[in-house]
Amino acid sequence: MSSAFAVLAEPTRRHILDLLLERPRPVGELVEQLGLTQPGTSKHLKVLRDAGLVQARQEAQRRVYEVRLEPLTEVDVWLAPYRRAWAARLDALEQHLDAGE
Repeated sequence: MSSAFAVLAEPTRRHILDLLLERPRPVGELVEQLGLTQPGTSKHLKVLRDAGLVQARQEAQRRVYEVRLEPLTEVDVWLAPYRRAWAARLDALEQHLDAGE
């Protein structure tokens, strides 16, 4: 299984996750939204599926994909110190601006 970081390094895969975050979508709709061929879209979906970032379910004759948030915990944990750093900087800016009033 690829790490979420390796999988998310590719912009098209991030775009797919953005689309699926809005709502589950069938492959055909993803093809339209991405402007890729069906085989090209399917390759990206396979990488995302193998990494556990998306899952598919069968609805009649089509496969509908949806995002799985749990595997993104690795990214969230890595980002936590950066969020704290930004929060501290924004707090300092707010204090500076308040002092100028």
